[in-house]
Amino acid sequence: MNYTVATYCIYLPITIILTIWVARTIFTNGRVFLLEIFHQDTLLADSVNKLLLVGFYLVNIGYAVYTLKVWDTIEDTQSMIEILSQKIGWIILVLGAMHFFNLFIFFSLRRKAHANKVVA
Repeated sequence: MNYTVATYCIYLPITIILTIWVARTIFTNGRVFLLEIFHQDTLLADSVNKLLLVGFYLVNIGYAVYTLKVWDTIEDTQSMIEILSQKIGWIILVLGAMHFFNLFIFFSLRRKAHANKVVA
């Protein structure tokens, strides 16, 4: 097995595991916000939460697979580690950005739900 294939074999599992971990964290903790947004409608909040989870998986795993290709020649272990750190670093940044985007959406929707509750 050459270094490029080894890099792929390390990169994909790490990025998929990171994506699953972040998605599960958002899924578990985001439910509270969704319940508040949807006025304790458990069925609706859980359905939306599951749809958000699927979308999160599709976007992030899709991005990880899309960026899989290594354009440089990997000739040694040092190059492999450097390329892995760069690629995994990008994935971590994208996951962080997606996490903050989700928080922004949750808080925006929560603010609207509170505003509608006051008006009603």
